[in-house]
Amino acid sequence: MKVLFLLSFFFLLTASADIKKSLYHFYQGKQYEEACREGLKVFQEHREDEEFISLYAFSCLYADYIDRLAIPISILKNSEEARSNAAYFSVIMMQKKLLYHALIDDYKLAELKLPTTDHVLSIVYDLYAKANHERARSYYTFKDEQNDKISYKLYIENGDDTKKMVIEVYYDTIMTHRHIYW
Repeated sequence: MKVLFLLSFFFLLTASADIKKSLYHFYQGKQYEEACREGLKVFQEHREDEEFISLYAFSCLYADYIDRLAIPISILKNSEEARSNAAYFSVIMMQKKLLYHALIDDYKLAELKLPTTDHVLSIVYDLYAKANHERARSYYTFKDEQNDKISYKLYIENGDDTKKMVIEVYYDTIMTHRHIYW
């Protein structure tokens, strides 16, 4: 009986290490969407493992699945690093929600002072909050404050049921990334 228990325990330990290794491999290879999808499949089994949760959440963040950060934000609380990650994810999620609200409902962001991050949503949020909003526009363009070769185009795209917020990132005149959020 003890042997069976030890074998089961060893198998679970190995399986847990394998999924983290697999997620880390996807993450290192910048296959963020795949890492996020795979992490979601086994999320419930690993919700006590803050390393796994952080790796999953960062993968989802970089795959633009910002709404999947809500549960990791509430779980990450037992270590300084976990709390720091949760705060980072919270800022980005809030900025996404507020920027979407501002674009759709003409909500004014200028009075709000939020922390900022190096994520594209934070950068565009900050630029939008500083912009002049005296006239309605169908899109906004911003120059990056750190690199004048980088610019951003922000607009709302009407989908079938949901309006989507789009951020296009340009290097000179070439679009390098297109982020879609709702």
